[in-house]
Amino acid sequence: MTSKQRFIAALKRQKTDRLPVTTHHVMPYFLSKYMNGISNDAFFDTFGLDPIRWLQMYKPDESKGEYYDPQHVPGYLEPRRVVSDQWKIIPEAIPDERYASVRYSFITPKKTLTTTLQSNEHTSWVCERLIKEKSDIDVVAEFGVKPRCDVAEVNSQAAEYGERGMVRGFVNTFDVYGQPGCWQDASVLFGIEDLIMATFEDPEWVHAFLKILQERKEVFIRSLKGAQYDLIELGGGDASSTVISPEIFDEFVAPYDAPLIDLAHAAGQRVVYHTCGGMMAFLERLADMKPDAIETFTPEGMGGDTILTEAKKRVGDRVCMIGGFDQFHYFTGCTPEETRREVRRCFEDAGEGGGYILCPSDHFFDAEQDLLRAFADEARECVY
Repeated sequence: MTSKQRFIAALKRQKTDRLPVTTHHVMPYFLSKYMNGISNDAFFDTFGLDPIRWLQMYKPDESKGEYYDPQHVPGYLEPRRVVSDQWKIIPEAIPDERYASVRYSFITPKKTLTTTLQSNEHTSWVCERLIKEKSDIDVVAEFGVKPRCDVAEVNSQAAEYGERGMVRGFVNTFDVYGQPGCWQDASVLFGIEDLIMATFEDPEWVHAFLKILQERKEVFIRSLKGAQYDLIELGGGDASSTVISPEIFDEFVAPYDAPLIDLAHAAGQRVVYHTCGGMMAFLERLADMKPDAIETFTPEGMGGDTILTEAKKRVGDRVCMIGGFDQFHYFTGCTPEETRREVRRCFEDAGEGGGYILCPSDHFFDAEQDLLRAFADEARECVY
């Protein structure tokens, strides 16, 4: 089987010639520090992993006055930013002794909203939330752009990639910094602690906020018809059971993300629901939303709660399972034999009958090359 065929069969919960093995995002920090700055494709070739190409291409709706932001230079995994005369995004560097800091002003006819991102060599994070007053969501609803997928560009790159591997994308996130899921996007914009408190103090406002974000995502998902993706990502870690209760999931997560999954299926797309955190309390809830796959099955040693054998028994006949590998303990500081044993354990716990893709439980920044090779080599020996 080609890597693409192997991935697609696994997503259909079919047996493959051998265990599909890959990784989540290949972080620029890792490639720069450990691999002399090689490309993502070269990384997959070096270690013999089943490759993934991430594509995210936005297209402005010119009939609504949208256009590409002429000031924006896309960064890691970023599409070209879409703006309008009523929704301009202006970056401003802020002096900071520790981190690179940029404040973004969202300029609209009624109000300017601001958010600030900080970055180090590893990653970026939000240190000033965009939504500071509850009325700010009305500004987003009235003036925020609703980018669509540039299907032609996605298909051009997918055709060039061919049978090499999987083409993955994700449901559109909020401008500058966001997450694919509605709840997760709201968490980035308002702050997860404040959002959780608002579900108790002002649930109607939270529902209104989530609906605004859902409508932006619906426009994007409808535009995915004909796009040659193999898998589209929805969700995010703030919907994990180590962050929110089952009651919050039932009222504020599933009612907004499940319809997006249905809409994506109607557009001919497969969906993976990404939950990097606790999952065991939510397994059936996640499967009930009817994604094609769920990830990341974070093990206890990394702050999650996954027991792969139990997860396989409970939902393995309903969804493809992606992840489950402890990259913190088995990509650094151990022997290749220990890494191989962990690969074999994952395969024995979750691989029965197919429908399992071995993958670290989210991305990694540091890894020893001999352990990455052991990870890939042992997975290729796991045959059905």
